[in-house]
Amino acid sequence: MKRALSADEMRRVEAAAAELGMPAAVLMENAGAAVARAALALAASHGRFLVLCGPGNNGGDGLVAARHLHAAGRVVFVEVLSDAASLGGEPARNHRSLEAAGVRCAPIAGALPVGPGDVVIDALFGTGLSRAPAGRFGEAVGRISAFRAAGAKVLSADLPSGLNGDSGVPFAPCVTADATCAFGFLKLGQALEPGASRCGAVELVDVGVPAAAHAVLSGPGVFVVEERDVQGRLAPRRVDGHKGTFGHVLVVAGSRGKTGAAALAAKAALRTGAGLVTVASRPEAVQPILQHAPEVMGVELASEGPLGLADFNSILEAADGKQALVIGPGLARGPDTGRLLGALLEELTIPCVLDADALNALEGQVGLLDKARGELLLTPHPGEMGRLLGRPTADVAADRVGLAREFAQAHSVVVLLKGARTVIAREDGAVFVNPTGNAGLATAGTGDVLSGMAGALLAQGLTTEDAALVGAWAHGAAGDLAAQRRGLLGLVASDVIEHLGGVWTRWHR
Repeated sequence: MKRALSADEMRRVEAAAAELGMPAAVLMENAGAAVARAALALAASHGRFLVLCGPGNNGGDGLVAARHLHAAGRVVFVEVLSDAASLGGEPARNHRSLEAAGVRCAPIAGALPVGPGDVVIDALFGTGLSRAPAGRFGEAVGRISAFRAAGAKVLSADLPSGLNGDSGVPFAPCVTADATCAFGFLKLGQALEPGASRCGAVELVDVGVPAAAHAVLSGPGVFVVEERDVQGRLAPRRVDGHKGTFGHVLVVAGSRGKTGAAALAAKAALRTGAGLVTVASRPEAVQPILQHAPEVMGVELASEGPLGLADFNSILEAADGKQALVIGPGLARGPDTGRLLGALLEELTIPCVLDADALNALEGQVGLLDKARGELLLTPHPGEMGRLLGRPTADVAADRVGLAREFAQAHSVVVLLKGARTVIAREDGAVFVNPTGNAGLATAGTGDVLSGMAGALLAQGLTTEDAALVGAWAHGAAGDLAAQRRGLLGLVASDVIEHLGGVWTRWHR
């Protein structure tokens, strides 16, 4: 996994590096040299380089890059958006070195002929930006966008200028880069959307920060998940196993007109390795669900109307002998559905996945989670997370990492907050960002598929953390495979189930 740092964490690491005797000059030289190498890789053999530098250390990185590009015999134009007299420290020294090498810093006109093969280096702002670029800086961001529209490639030093390095939310204006060199560590804004899309291809660059400086990163961190991190958490299939070996999942889901949600969850559980899957639903829903999924077994919940306390004994009986429970997709909710959930969680010791209408039923009574005997995995989308927290969806979108972490710690659960770059929060405060998936997954039923997958993984003995990590990665990867065949517009939830086999084949599972 790759750790992603906040702006404050990065400042602490850099301060620790200085205390350990690593000069800022060395870090800047290494960063600028890496930017120059990346720029050369992006450019055509005839390509020119336009470097726009801010007044701080990020601008200093750009000045170093310009010097290296000039030394390589390339044509370089450099503009510093500050008077030379106002530069301080290493940026000022590198400005003098660049001019001594024969490169004059002057305004880069927006009318300068720029086209394919050329590279624009964005070195205006780094991780410390806290407001929208304005004045000449906002105008410079606009010029960078115009250069890109004319066919030039844009390379950002550490972060695209105008991007909030902590939230991943772009200010207006904000650079959209084709590639970004991340110095030392990934930044939170690069791990989350929409920031990740603004960065283009991200290259993590070792600028020489001593390993001992990492000691200042105490407490739980944020990590971007890599495929090797999740593949090993799912053991190969036992050659001497049978259907009982791989767990029995109970899916409490579906209602009149919403049988597809239950069928998708059940089929996804089977395609994720569960040996047996039983769906418990209202009598009028069970048969349609089984028609969708003939390998699934059904249990009729005889009470009528929305799910409530009258169903407690029936569900408890259905859960006997099961290894995991998935509850929520397509349920009909009533006034005492939340109380039913609370009673079930107090009684059941098996791990449970709470999704969709099970989460909505907990609105205003999330304290019921604290009485659970078994491990809990919650899989909300931002709207459902907002209802659990009693906050607007916009608040969740603005701080997905912080709010998921806060809820997981408060209630000792694992939270899988769905969306572009799904966020998984553990009860100790650690947060994981899943990079797989695409916009085609923003369609009905894909969340039901994920909940069924998570239930199957829990039934096979994975922890709630591992089920969330493996499930989110495989779900997104299957969606990526499906998009290659269907396109983003044509992707539907059942396509994700169909393409899970491609993920398991790649993993030899």
